[in-house]
Amino acid sequence: MDGNIERIKCLIIGSGPAGYAAAIYAARADLKPVVYTGMQMGGQLTTTTEVDNYPGYPNGTDGTAMMEDFKNQAERFGTDVRFGMATKVEFSKEVGGIHKVTIDESKIIEAETVIISTGATAKYLGIESEQRLIGGGVSACATCDGFFYKGQDVVVIGAGDTAAEEATYLANICRKVTILVRTDYMRASKAMQHRVNKTKNIEVMFNTELDEVLGDQVVEGVIAINNISKEKTQLDVTGVFIAIGHKPNTDIFKGILDMDEVGYLKTKGKTTKTNLPGVFAAGDVQDKEYRQAITAAGTGCMAALDAERYLGALK
Repeated sequence: MDGNIERIKCLIIGSGPAGYAAAIYAARADLKPVVYTGMQMGGQLTTTTEVDNYPGYPNGTDGTAMMEDFKNQAERFGTDVRFGMATKVEFSKEVGGIHKVTIDESKIIEAETVIISTGATAKYLGIESEQRLIGGGVSACATCDGFFYKGQDVVVIGAGDTAAEEATYLANICRKVTILVRTDYMRASKAMQHRVNKTKNIEVMFNTELDEVLGDQVVEGVIAINNISKEKTQLDVTGVFIAIGHKPNTDIFKGILDMDEVGYLKTKGKTTKTNLPGVFAAGDVQDKEYRQAITAAGTGCMAALDAERYLGALK
């Protein structure tokens, strides 16, 4: 066989909680999994400074350390973790067929099963001060990080259901929540708008955008700008929650795997099975509802079990 082609039982694409959890279970089932981490080893959780809501860490931990724990556990059972990125896929449509995945546009992995755990990337505004303070008070997940702002003032950026949900969640924790909406209306569903309007400690500023995040190491406030009058207002907040959506990392699977209108992979029923036999999806790449480390890890476990059962049925 060509030295640039490798045949394996189980390929896992992605290295967040879903990918590493799948690796732990697949390795223990003697599937000898190979994990390709993608460009962000450990996934988007590594951008989170503190993780306090994952069971088993009574004193909390940080995202990078937690993912290193996951990786070490997967390797203890024989997982081969490699740095690299899937750049092309050729999936078989036949039961028992071999799936071909190109890594870094050069090496070809031929796999009996593939578990996709490439995650979803939070959308950010892209301004310099926002990017600089990600993990220092700028977050894209209220459920993950809201606890750290108990009794404080925060701002939410966005106008859809995600922004409304984040704001109402934070309102139960924080003293005041200000939502910045760049148009003169919210795109959120009427039900979510009613929830926002009925929550006393939420204020909505329409026709307003984030101009700058203040602070060197941590958020010390923001400058908001009215995009009609151009008037700028300083808000003394300690947290900035960007709620303008997520983009699932599924571009290389378009036209091959079934996905919804946004790009999240579709799985069958309560399983992790995609529309192609032997190809499974776990974590945020197929979950737009919860997007938590623990739910991602849970579906990673499910994907490994589904892969094991799939291979077992071929014997």
